[in-house]
Amino acid sequence: MDTTDPFAANIPAPTAARPLLGLTVLVVEDSRFACEAMRLLCLRSGARIRRADCLRSARRHLQVYRPTILIVDLGLPDGNGVDLITELADTQPRVDVILAMSGDAHLEADAMAAGADGFLSKPITSIAAFQECVLAILPADRRPSGPRIVTDEVITPDQIAYQDDMAHIADVLDDPPDEHALDYVAQFLSGVARSAHDPGLEEAANALATRRALGEPAGSETAAIAGMIQLRLSQKIAI
Repeated sequence: MDTTDPFAANIPAPTAARPLLGLTVLVVEDSRFACEAMRLLCLRSGARIRRADCLRSARRHLQVYRPTILIVDLGLPDGNGVDLITELADTQPRVDVILAMSGDAHLEADAMAAGADGFLSKPITSIAAFQECVLAILPADRRPSGPRIVTDEVITPDQIAYQDDMAHIADVLDDPPDEHALDYVAQFLSGVARSAHDPGLEEAANALATRRALGEPAGSETAAIAGMIQLRLSQKIAI
């Protein structure tokens, strides 16, 4: 539990309606849209949430307090989330629940081998699926007692968060991007576009990723993405 958090003096017990009440979640996620989804899932489940947008920020958070649940995106601007999972899997006292999160299902095996307790496949919108994933790993004394209503409710992140992600990538592309930046743009946009149901942008991101994987020039793919980003920022409409 969040034993070093100065704001956790009185920790409420979980209830049937809010089965994660009293728990603190640290989400390591660079996408505002994905983080907004996690915020809504935690809010509806009773958990408190804090966010780190990169590995460096996450490590700073973890020096101050220990959350109950750590959710780590595997594609981060300053490295691979698997590295953080590896660090924390054997750290004592251990975070109760360590979950990996990615839009690439084939990365699940790497995350589990690194010590993750579970894997969340993006996009994550089902409240019931989120709660079941966490509760299945929590110790029995941390779970609500008695029967629990399982909701079929899904969450819908605010599209303003999607605009924030578009602005973020526009900043990355503002200067001539290096190879690492291009790989990051492809990975980031593929997941965000899939979550936001933006198939055109997802296809463009996948085309860039394919070019990068083949070691071929990707100038036209990068230019196409830059244009699509600017169009979305100028229109400011829900995708």
